[in-house]
Amino acid sequence: MEFKKFLQIESEEAWEKYIPTLSIDSVIFSFHQHSLHVLLLKMKDMDAWGLPGGYVEKTENVDQAAVRILKDRTGTENIYLHQFHTFGDRNRSEDAFSEYDDSIWYKQRFISIGYYALAEYSKVSLVIDEFSSTVEWHSIDNLPSFMMDHRAIFEKALLTLREQVNHHPIGYNLLPEKFTMPELQKLYEGILGKKLNRGNFYRKFLRYDILTKLDESRKGGAHKAPDLYSFDLEKYNNALKEGLKGGW
Repeated sequence: MEFKKFLQIESEEAWEKYIPTLSIDSVIFSFHQHSLHVLLLKMKDMDAWGLPGGYVEKTENVDQAAVRILKDRTGTENIYLHQFHTFGDRNRSEDAFSEYDDSIWYKQRFISIGYYALAEYSKVSLVIDEFSSTVEWHSIDNLPSFMMDHRAIFEKALLTLREQVNHHPIGYNLLPEKFTMPELQKLYEGILGKKLNRGNFYRKFLRYDILTKLDESRKGGAHKAPDLYSFDLEKYNNALKEGLKGGW
């Protein structure tokens, strides 16, 4: 079945199943190969990339819908999720479906609730559904063209992440259980979009007293194997209540 016909059929069900004019867009971040990544997809028959999203069923709460959409796309629901903004510009989604009849569900005006999610890379299984041709991680340093207003949604999510880096358990949710100090620094540099002084960064994080130095090191490579650390979650959460002190 051609995709246009498929959407027309799905549209009839959507009018019955979902709350009209309300959608969810998720900015799913992960950290991989020393770079911050975001999960993007391509809808079938479309060239531009988009964020994973969906609609709110008439029988569920908004947060429940966000968890469901996240699970459908990543295969897991145990991911940190935070609502960060609402997007409601006129004609924000209609142009993407300009070739369709005005009555189709996907061409209506939608107010979208934005969530950002923090996913540990190894725990995510990318899921391609019947609407998508591909789903991929993209480094935020090399992003493709976005559909609709999804670039603005991504940029707002990244800005929110930067503003909340001292108040939310971002490192804990993006890094593996065991990590090196260089990996932790690379994560913060990716979020903040700037280089950080190595010595100052190490001293500041050690002063927070939220890391546990492990009796093991990262094997491999030509240089001295770096020490491994993990977060002391209780101390981390207590420190976040007042915020990690000091700017970056």
